[in-house]
Parts: sequence; structure tokens; C-alpha cells
Amino acid sequence: MSTKRNIWKEFDLITEQWSPRVVADANGQSVKLAKIENQLVWHSHEKEDEIFLIMKGSVTIQYRDRDDVVLNEGDIHTVPKGVEHNPLASGECWVMLFEPKETAHTGNVQSDKTRSVEEQRASIDA
Repeated sequence: MSTKRNIWKEFDLITEQWSPRVVADANGQSVKLAKIENQLVWHSHEKEDEIFLIMKGSVTIQYRDRDDVVLNEGDIHTVPKGVEHNPLASGECWVMLFEPKETAHTGNVQSDKTRSVEEQRASIDA
């Protein structure tokens, strides 16, 4: 793995919506980049918190049991473990995610947008 990566160049390599790409690891955590638009799927991560840092655009994190959270460029938000949520972006949004390496993309829910941990790690393990 390279010790230096340019985030903006990494975003340029992303061509598919909702397909997170691991760009760094530290202490059992992964830093992932994704371009997102429309909605993902209602899901939760049973054992892992998930941090969203918005680099470009905006996204609404929908919750079933609490108020939705609207995130704009520069905003950061933690989705607590075990809390069902659904990211929804009305236009393209670039997001940086921080979560444990083993975090399943869509929790226990499988959809056409689900990407395996291996698929997410392909760019860093190459």
C-alpha cells in the first residue's frame, strides 16, 4: 500500500454509485470513499458505528426512530451501531466513511447496491 494518496484523485477513480473504496487503514478502521446518489437501503450495523464526512454535495441520513440528519459539505456525523438508517442524496454526493474494517456495506440487508468487504478493499489490496 502506498503511504501517500490524494483524496481528490481517488474520488476521480470512482465510477459507480454506492460502491465504497478503501483508501486507508489504521488501528482496525478503514477510511472509505464513495460517490452516492438517490437512496441506498434501510439497514443497520449491529456492532459498528459509522462516521460520514461530506466532501461534496449533501445527503440526508434517514432514521426510523429519530429525526433525519441533513449533512452538507464539511459536515460530519456518526450513525450509532445498531441504529437503522438509510442515506438519501438528491444529487451526487462525495462522502468519506470511517468504520471498522469488517463492516458490511449494507449490514444484514442484501441488495443490488451491496458491496462485499473484499470488493471495497480491492483498491487498497492491489
